[in-house]
Order: sequence, then structure tokens, then C-alpha cells
Amino acid sequence: MSSTLSRIDGAPLPRLPGPKSRLRGAIENYYELTKPRIIYLLLITTLAAMVMAARGVPPLLLTVWTLLGGALSAASAGALNCVWDRDIDRLMNRTKLRPVARGAISARDALIFAALAQSAGFAMLYAFVNPLAAWLSLAGNAYYVVIYTMWLKRVTPLNIVIGGAAGAVPPLVGWAAVTGHLGSPAFALFAVIFLWTPPHFWALALMTNVDYDKAGIPMMPNVKGIAHTKREIVIYSLVLVGVSLAFFPLHVLGPCYGGCALILGAVFLWDAWKVSGDPTKRYARVLFKYSLLYLALMCAAMVLDRVIQLPHVT
Repeated sequence: MSSTLSRIDGAPLPRLPGPKSRLRGAIENYYELTKPRIIYLLLITTLAAMVMAARGVPPLLLTVWTLLGGALSAASAGALNCVWDRDIDRLMNRTKLRPVARGAISARDALIFAALAQSAGFAMLYAFVNPLAAWLSLAGNAYYVVIYTMWLKRVTPLNIVIGGAAGAVPPLVGWAAVTGHLGSPAFALFAVIFLWTPPHFWALALMTNVDYDKAGIPMMPNVKGIAHTKREIVIYSLVLVGVSLAFFPLHVLGPCYGGCALILGAVFLWDAWKVSGDPTKRYARVLFKYSLLYLALMCAAMVLDRVIQLPHVT
């Protein structure tokens, strides 16, 4: 996250002292090609769903294969995104240092890497976890690459709203990995991530609207205006918190989760409200950073609640 904010501000990225070996440079380039910060977030939600499904610590080998297969699949999706978007990545300060955009990795090599990573990830999930988890992971990646990257991103300001479903699939993969089927708590986490995505990314878009405008990407601030985007952030934040709280009275999750969701949601709404009245980008930054913490703590609250709650909730 810190490197993302550094690129938004236009600050140079820190460089390690001394010359890098060719091998080390290649490894770092391919690592960045995978969009690792996104992978970490996806793996957190996958693991949270696994712990929820197991009501405790899931089997170690199952966890390793699920996370490794999921990471490889997500790495493939990230690489394909970098290949497809290399033209617009070169125009934006936040993305111009991505390996394909700056020519450190050719589009051909990135495509080969993506194919190998996806094949390995799918094979691991299918062979060592179960077919449902493998197909769910593949479907999520296909949605991200084809529906979001290749279609929605460049044609509609609702790209994040509709495309956000891709980032919400990992909890379904994690739940399926443990149980072999899908359950309501997994769909609850799916819903939270799906509704969390628009205010999270629109906060980022408010900070980088000049970049998006240069690249011709129809993000909400550039198409509908900053004031409209701020109103949408508030509306989606209200929906997010409202839906997240509904899981308690609906008996999808218990009182431990309900209390945490109330507190975390209140802070989210306060930050969203502050964005709506702030003529600068200060509170957009605050909301962007808190939204990451919010999602991590909501996952933790779901896990804790699922582990300690009564067994009638499935």
C-alpha cells in the first residue's frame, strides 16, 4: 500500500543500494508483474473463509495447497491485466513502473508466465483441494480479465461496481476448499467485499483522477464529476454497512461479528461522510487507507465469530 501511495504522490520508489544481478532483477520484475499487494488481500479473504468453514484451523496441507493455488491463479490474472493495459499503464504515474509498461518484461513473456501460472494454480486446486475450488478460482480470474479488464474498465464508470465481483470470489474458493460446497457465511463475506470495492476504489480515483483522465479511463470522478463521486461513496458506504449488519439479525453470523461490524462500519461511514465535505484529497486518502484496515478487521471478526458461535449457524 505504501508504494501505491508513493506513486500517487509522484514520489520516487526506494531503490536498493548497489548494482542488482540480472537474475535478481528478473525475479523482482516478475514478482511485481503478479500485483502482489492484491494477492495478499485475496489470500487474507480466502484464509478467513477457510477458518470460518473449519470453525478453527483447517488442515495444514489443505491450507497450503489452497493458498498456493490461489496465489498462482491470481498472479496469472495480474500478469494478463498488465499485458492488456500496458498502453494506458504507461500514461499513469501510479502504474507507469509496472514491468510490461516500462519494457522490463515483454508482452510475450508475460503471457507465457500467465499461462504457466494459471495452469499450475488450477492443477493444484483441482488435484490437491477439490474441483469446485479450482473452477471457482478459474471463473473469478476469467471474470477479472475478460469482463473487467478487457471490457468494463475502458467503457463505463460502473467498471468497479460490476467488476468488483471478481475480487469477492476468493472467500467462495476458501469455503469450498474446506467443505466441498458453498455456505451462507461465505456468501456474506462475498457480499461485504463486493460492496466494499466501489467506495474503496473511488477513494483512490479521487486521488488519481488526473491520471485516469490522461489514460482515458472512465472512472467516476472523470465522467460524473468529483461531487457525484463523493455522493456515490456515501451511498455505497451506507449500503455496505447496512448489509454487513443484516447478517446478524438474519442469523448468518452471531453477536461477536455484529458488534464488530457496528463499530467498524460506524468509522467507515464517518470517513465517507468526511470525504463528502472535504474540498481536498485528504479524507479520500484517509478513507482509502482505512478501507483496507476495515476489510482485514471484518474478516477477523467473521473468523472469530464463526469459531466461537453456536453450531446452528451454517
